[in-house]
This record gives sequence, structure tokens and C-alpha cells, in this order.
Amino acid sequence: MQIIALFGPTGVGKTEVALALAERLTALGEGNPVAVSADALQVYAGLETLTGVASPAEQAKLEHRLVSFLPLDATFSVGQYAELAHAEIDGLLAAGRRPLLVGGTGLYLRAALTELDLRPPPPEGARERWTAALEREGAPALHALLARRAAWAAEGIDPNDRQRIVRALELLEQGELEPPDGPSQLWSEELRHPTLLAGLTMERETLYARIDARVDAMLASGVTEEVRRAHAAGASETARKALGFEELLSGDVEAMKRRTRNYAKRQLTWMKKLAGVRVIDVTERDPDAVAREILDSGAVSSTSKDQPRSEAR
Repeated sequence: MQIIALFGPTGVGKTEVALALAERLTALGEGNPVAVSADALQVYAGLETLTGVASPAEQAKLEHRLVSFLPLDATFSVGQYAELAHAEIDGLLAAGRRPLLVGGTGLYLRAALTELDLRPPPPEGARERWTAALEREGAPALHALLARRAAWAAEGIDPNDRQRIVRALELLEQGELEPPDGPSQLWSEELRHPTLLAGLTMERETLYARIDARVDAMLASGVTEEVRRAHAAGASETARKALGFEELLSGDVEAMKRRTRNYAKRQLTWMKKLAGVRVIDVTERDPDAVAREILDSGAVSSTSKDQPRSEAR
């Protein structure tokens, strides 16, 4: 049985398409597909509105796993996520239930689908030091520093991608950042299981309008109060990376919208690099029509032997 993986920028409608896929798969005779989140921040209980976790009504229609299970004061890493995601996916396949991997965090999507050689965590105090430098000097300045020390590494990182810049400088300081020897694991076609990977995209202005409307809807649903509660509860450095967390604390809604639009651009850039991705434009389209195209384009099979390994992308 294939995994169906949905990737795309925030606001593109991944949850709606996942629900439509589940409905169609059930109609085709498959019982109880399960959504497995590939989102770095939806793991936190108490940030559901901010991180866009599927609503209780949506989860009643399609079971979601790896969401809302971690306390706000906990830190979390891609290595921890990979271990949990592999266990969830392997267990579902063994039980004959189709995993629908849904998310917008590219590294987490790849970690769920592949066996990545993950880097060690930073030594104590290193992240705090680089984060302080980031706040003091700004992301472009630290990107320039990275470019001076390891130009090949800086080439693949957007000058405004705060998280990846800090992580690269941490690894460089640890002696763990070396030029790649051969193709990057991130973009290889080697996967743990046969996978149909659909990349959802949308006309840029329509996407940005949806992002702005989504932020407005979050505000109407009490997201500011949610963030304030999380802050008061001692939200970890990891949890505070959720888009809009710091902006809402300071009351800068426009900055939140701007940061979210910039993040969507990086997600679209990441999607273009994914091996074997079937890019589907969902602009002004009904989720059911998108789900039908995904299933038709992938010739979805019920057993892994129906999908040759070379096509598992």
C-alpha cells in the first residue's frame, strides 16, 4: 500500500484535500485512512489555532496523528519526529490502513519518508548565543557571516531563513557542517515505502489573500489569547518558532502576515526540489476535484508490490 503525501505552502488547503482524499478512499473500499502530520509546530498542545491543526470536526472525519501531543514547555527536534513518524507509518501499513502524510515543514516531510542522517543537537548554550546574535544583527548579517565561512552552505539558504541560518552556524561551530559528498539525502528518490507525493500550489496573489484571510480568522478565533496563554505557561524556544507567536505577543498583525507570506515562498521553493513530486495547481478548485486528480494521476495501489520501488517517490 502506498503512502499518499501532501505538501504545500501554508494556506493552500492541505487539510481540505486530505479530507476529500479520505472520503474518496473510503468510497473505493478502503477503511479508515489516517492523516499523519508533517508539521514542526502542530505537535504542541495549546497552539492549535496558531499552527492550523485540523479542527475537532475535521478530526472526527479523518483521524490525525502527531498533533497536539507535546506540552508547551518541551523542546522538539526533527530526529525525535522522525522516530515517531516512522513508527506511526509502519504501524498503519502493517494494519492495512493508508497513511496520508500531510504537512508544510519540508524537512519533517522528508524525515517521515526517508532515513536521514540527522545532525547532533547543538551543545548547551550554542543556540541561545546564535539566537541572540540573530536578534541583535539580523538574519541577513548572519547569512553573510555564514557565506564568508562556508559559502557552499549559504548558497542553499535564503538570507531571511532565520532557523536554517542559526542551525548552519551551530553545525559549523561544532565541526559538523561539511560540503556534501554526492547528492543530498534531502532531494534523493530513496524512500522507506512506496509513496505518491503531491505538491499543492496556487496562484501567488490568491495564496497571499488566503494567508491574510486565515490570519484574520485566527484573530477572530482568539489566537492572541492562545499565544498569551502559551507564553505565560513557559513555551519553549521550539514552540515559540510557530509563525506569528512573537508577532502576536507584540501586537504586530501585519508583521505576522508578512512573515507567513515569506514562509510560503520558501515552502514553494522547497517543493520544487522534491524528487518525484506531482505538482497540482489548486487555484479556485474544489478539494474533491483535487483529490480525484491525485488518485487518478498516481494509479493508487492497495499493496506495495503493485508499486515498483523505482517509482516510489
